[in-house]
Amino acid sequence: MGRLQEKTCIVTGGAGSIGSATARLFLEEGARVLLVDRDAAGLQRLAAELGGRERLAWAAADVSDAAQTAAYVEKAVQTFGPVDVLFSNAGNFGVVRPIADYPDEVFEAVMAVHVRGAYLAAKHTVPKMRDGGSIIITSSVAGVRGHAGVYAYITAKHAQVGLMRCLAKELAPRGIRVNTIHPGPVENGFQLSVEEGVGKALDVDGAEFFNRLIPLARHATPQEIARSVLYLASDESSFTTGTTLMVDGGMSV
Repeated sequence: MGRLQEKTCIVTGGAGSIGSATARLFLEEGARVLLVDRDAAGLQRLAAELGGRERLAWAAADVSDAAQTAAYVEKAVQTFGPVDVLFSNAGNFGVVRPIADYPDEVFEAVMAVHVRGAYLAAKHTVPKMRDGGSIIITSSVAGVRGHAGVYAYITAKHAQVGLMRCLAKELAPRGIRVNTIHPGPVENGFQLSVEEGVGKALDVDGAEFFNRLIPLARHATPQEIARSVLYLASDESSFTTGTTLMVDGGMSV
């Protein structure tokens, strides 16, 4: 028996590296998984790669849109039954600029995906979730730090922690656990775009800049983050709620 045997799981940001690595691990542990992403082609490729299993479905959606959120939650329920695990993982980055030059539309777009997206995911999933379930929100090491110029992303990642704490208090009577996971730099395209922005703003090599900040002196793999998500999704974390799980190689120390 897998650690998520016959549990219904929603994974947003499912076409990205962390989402896809987590979906793969969830399936290996016996889960039924609905992948959600705005990238329909990416979802199709991933579903084909994972073998078109009967325990896998996908829905293309903008997580910042309430109607599309309600629709993907309903698809999960209609396909697999009440939800046991919500992994709210969709994200975008924005730009690195001084505050006076920061584009308002970029700030709003980043907040919409990270904060409104996580809020809507919880709002529409909680009524369809079994008691004893688990909600995991992907924040970041940026959710406990500050860096000049990274206004949208860092603000959004801090806001997700506040959302998590409110949910953890409200849902505790139902035994639903709510936690944030805080990756440090990960070997993926998302991090590359971050490093390009930071490197350009600071005139440094972005990857080396981040590695110098990490006591373990390297980036994580998506699979390492996925294993920590599995811990929070499974009964192994049955007495863990309201926490900020750092998976950052010591960067936040």
